[in-house]
Amino acid sequence: MADNTTPTAQSFQASAFTAGGTARDKVALPETLFDGTVNMPVMHQAVKAYLANQRQGNAATKIRKYVTGGNQKPWKQKGTGRARQGSTRAPHWVGGGTVFGPIPRSYAQYVPRQVRALARKSAFNARAREDAVIVIDRFEYDAPKTSRLKALVDRLGVGDKKVLILTDGAKTNVFLSGRNLPTVHVMPYGDVSTYHILWSDVVLIEGTAIGHTLAPIAEKEPTTTKKASTKAKNVKVEAAPAKKAPTKKAAAKAEKAPVKKKAAKTAAKSKAPAKKAKAAAKKAKPAAKSTKKKGK
Repeated sequence: MADNTTPTAQSFQASAFTAGGTARDKVALPETLFDGTVNMPVMHQAVKAYLANQRQGNAATKIRKYVTGGNQKPWKQKGTGRARQGSTRAPHWVGGGTVFGPIPRSYAQYVPRQVRALARKSAFNARAREDAVIVIDRFEYDAPKTSRLKALVDRLGVGDKKVLILTDGAKTNVFLSGRNLPTVHVMPYGDVSTYHILWSDVVLIEGTAIGHTLAPIAEKEPTTTKKASTKAKNVKVEAAPAKKAPTKKAAAKAEKAPVKKKAAKTAAKSKAPAKKAKAAAKKAKPAAKSTKKKGK
């Protein structure tokens, strides 16, 4: 930002949106405030005074008369061979008082009203030169809704920046909606200071706060491009594991197996009639014995 203390002959225009993020026609910023004046020394003075006024100034230390103890001499004046001492609370003793320490004081700095106004105007012009001023037609929140305000900031493309929202008067629901967003600060337009404007990267101003009464328009849904799912493309079809060729030993075993089964079947068939013959022979023997006994 250049150090320019004189107004420049230029008019600023700002982008306008609805509270839902729908784009509107650009609006002209009031020339009485946005006239191009940027005074760096005045802005520095205003910011320095603002930060100084935030200090509490309650740092304090105790001098020797406020430290407990030390009411008598630690030893007698003469005859000890040591240096004379009058109190153990002297500054050069451990636990003694502090010399020239801080005491409660006020760090307040006074800046004249006209200087504050000039610094505030310079800060607004500095943001207008960067196209960082956006006009919102109106904020009408029936109840606090953080997601609604976050959706507006994201739709405007400033979700990753520090955003200052200036409302037309105190609006509690808007303030509560942005209170939980770390990069969003909501405050009335009349209470804004040079520090807050320079702290932010983007300034959202309600239209009625700067004299613009914008007619309401229909909200448009954000256009979201659906990305084709690439999961199906990236999925690799795993082929079934190829069967290994049988080795020579496995082939030989496979050939021998049916031969052994056939041999076992034929052996079982041959054993069956032999068993039947033996059983018939055993039956025939008792019959023969009985006939012999009868012949005798």
